[in-house]
Amino acid sequence: MTCHTGTISERSGAITRRLEHFPNLVTMFFTRAAEKGDAPFLWTKRDGAWRATSWREAAETVARLAAGLRAIGLERGDRVMLVSENRPEWCLSDLAIMAAGCVTVPTYTTNTERDHAHVIENSGAKAVIVSTDKLARTLMPAILRSIRPQMLIGIDPMRLGQTPIEVHDWRALIERHPAEVGAAADRAAAELSRDDLACIIYTSGTGGAPRGVMQHHGAILHNVNGCIVIIAEDFGWDDEVFLSFLPLSHAYEHSGGQHLPIGLGGQIYYAEGLEKLASNIEEVRPTIMVVVPRLFEVLRTRITKGIEKQGGTPQKLLRLALEVGSKRYEGRLGLRDRPAALLVDTLFKRKIARKFGGRIKAMVSGGAPLTPEVGVFFQSLGICFLQGYGQTEAAPVISCNRPSAGLRMDSVGPPLAETEVRIAEDGEILVRGELVMRGYWRNEAETARVLKDGWLHTGDIGELDERGRIRITDRKKDLIINDKGDNVAPQKVEGMLTLQPEIGQAMIYGDRRPHMVAVLVPDPEWTFDWARAQGRRDPMTPDDPAYRAALQAAVDRTNKDLSVTERVRRWIVADEPFTIENEQLTPSLKIRRHVLRQVYGARLDALYGG
Repeated sequence: MTCHTGTISERSGAITRRLEHFPNLVTMFFTRAAEKGDAPFLWTKRDGAWRATSWREAAETVARLAAGLRAIGLERGDRVMLVSENRPEWCLSDLAIMAAGCVTVPTYTTNTERDHAHVIENSGAKAVIVSTDKLARTLMPAILRSIRPQMLIGIDPMRLGQTPIEVHDWRALIERHPAEVGAAADRAAAELSRDDLACIIYTSGTGGAPRGVMQHHGAILHNVNGCIVIIAEDFGWDDEVFLSFLPLSHAYEHSGGQHLPIGLGGQIYYAEGLEKLASNIEEVRPTIMVVVPRLFEVLRTRITKGIEKQGGTPQKLLRLALEVGSKRYEGRLGLRDRPAALLVDTLFKRKIARKFGGRIKAMVSGGAPLTPEVGVFFQSLGICFLQGYGQTEAAPVISCNRPSAGLRMDSVGPPLAETEVRIAEDGEILVRGELVMRGYWRNEAETARVLKDGWLHTGDIGELDERGRIRITDRKKDLIINDKGDNVAPQKVEGMLTLQPEIGQAMIYGDRRPHMVAVLVPDPEWTFDWARAQGRRDPMTPDDPAYRAALQAAVDRTNKDLSVTERVRRWIVADEPFTIENEQLTPSLKIRRHVLRQVYGARLDALYGG
């Protein structure tokens, strides 16, 4: 067994002095609000202009809303479900729920009625805060079928008609219940400890029903401190600006996109949506962004295609940047390469940097594994790219790449400060520290399965390199074992397939089978361009010979870099893209293998017949 423990560096006393040992998340917020005063905190776009809520205004709202929640009957330990898109009211509601001594239960806006019903029943939520009338209409049938929630609080005006439960107006609660910020801060400091339950976050799950992960205040605070150490030591701690666009109901955005900025005393801008993300980045000019690998893959494709369409000098500069970047990453950049590197750094990278706002310190990828080639691509363009690793069960960050540890795209960096990582005999990654959850809500059997002697059994397979960096090889439960007993890591193969411009998404299949087969989702932009180049106006069909030949060429290119056991021998085209809406993707954009096997299993099995 190998073991490594992350520790706070001794080389910066100023950093460690600023890492206060807060008793809870609410106290951290009120402390920062007192320090920052009228400085901007939460930003949202209204009527075409970005408008800010100051730290002082936010603190007053949290104190008053917490008083309002207590006034309508919520008591210490009550669960409050929160259903909202990313907006300032999400953050303020979350903090107020905790300030009232209650427990936040974040829920995805993409949830179906069945999903909502499961969370309501399992969590035993006493109240629900919902942002819009549209979201309430999906939620209400689940509420009415349950005996659990006694009240609904609408952030925007609600048109619900007759209903047997209490309905309250979010803003009216705030207006009717004045409260002193200082008194609210004192109460939180006195009544809430790091061991108290802060939230129950339901894992979106790549298989089975979502489980409620019990995250205590100390777990998230542990994450915040560990990430602040990296920012402060490797980049310098300034007035940080975050652009929030991943769902706040996901643990990654909840800790990294909300509580980390609070810990830093930073600003949070709420993106208008994925379709406007590129323009929002240029407007907001963030210093740190929390992202998922799928976004990087999409951005890589768009950047490459955009530059290739320009042709000429931009296309040559991109190729030169990738060549220089690859050599730099591998430590092969020699004296002869210096003129090319200078040209790339002065002409090309500055233009790319402006597209990302011009002051980005790092883009941090997490939530799913990333293909190393994608990371090297962005490093070559001058974007500092850090891959992190974690699980909801660890609040969720366990480790993160950092320049001072030596950036390797095939690793996810060393563990966070005060985080212990061990590799078990079978290769499973085990984690111990304050970041580890208390267990799954009302699920003792699953809790006992993953928590043993204080160690979180992650279900991930990996190793620690000579510098203490974690390298993930695959999910323990996702390993495909063929009919000869050979192991195949599906995420590696799928990642390599989707590097091909022809393939947008992929899932491979082959457990107890002689070879691998796959479901492919052709890239829609490539399909359009290919059809136009062929002079075709009719929609492509999966059995079109020329279309299949072009896709097969992409599979063949991938197979050249795979072992015999990993190679994809046959494949089918998916009926539709994998999406959150059809439940083939989780909200963090990981494929749901069990759903895809249900949809395509018979057709994939048929590929072995001939």
